Amino acid sequence: MGERKVLNKYYPPDFDPSLIPKRTKPKNDQVKVRTMTPMSIRCLSCGEYIYKGKKFNARKETVQGEEYLGIKIFRFYLKCPRCSSEITLKTDPKNADYVCEMGATRNFEPWREQDKQIEELKEARRKEEEGDAMKALENRTMDSKMEMDILDGLDEIRSLNARQVNIDLESILERQQEFRDSVEKCLPEEDLDELRNIYFANSFDVKRVEEKEVNDVMNRKRPLEDTQGNLKKVRKAGLVLKKKKINDSGEVTVGFKPCFGPRSKKKGLVDY
Repeated sequence: MGERKVLNKYYPPDFDPSLIPKRTKPKNDQVKVRTMTPMSIRCLSCGEYIYKGKKFNARKETVQGEEYLGIKIFRFYLKCPRCSSEITLKTDPKNADYVCEMGATRNFEPWREQDKQIEELKEARRKEEEGDAMKALENRTMDSKMEMDILDGLDEIRSLNARQVNIDLESILERQQEFRDSVEKCLPEEDLDELRNIYFANSFDVKRVEEKEVNDVMNRKRPLEDTQGNLKKVRKAGLVLKKKKINDSGEVTVGFKPCFGPRSKKKGLVDY
């Protein structure tokens, strides 16, 4: 059985490839491409807004007689998605952009207007400095002065940041405490009591718990007075009896730990 998809073709012994006629393409031949709109445009026929990045099946051709520094310029033919009128776009290699040639207008873009104004100012300055050496010197002097001002501002910002980095929280608290102590020493006792009642009631009479006291409370063990009652509570809480100790005074202390085994889920208590 022969192969269904033949990859190789038969060439007879007397085959001469020079006798095959060459296919000639016209210079303005159009190619079908899948493209996207490079900018936001508006159709002149129906007023439909076409946003940037909308996909189209377009026709591309090379513009005859137009080049920029040896770079070819291409033209794209699109159709409006609403009224199917033809829209023509053309590449602009000079500005690295696209131009609406026919059928649509480009929507206003403020950043393009700003760039255009900057370019116009640069061009006007260049024309001023072409025949006037004093004007060119003045412009360079102004540029250097502006640069020095910018550097001074940067140095000031860096110095402020360095000061803020060196600030220590402990030193601030110490200074605040010293100020409070000085206020207490300078004022009489009656005025100090009145100030404490009005302003410093919350700040002077704060009871702070030491870390040692917290650890003692956490490590303290509770005596077991009623063994049966506590064991019932232990079973309900799902804890495990860890160890028993009898002190010299006769008190029984017990330690507990949580149990997570399969027996603990059923009975709630595992004895060691």
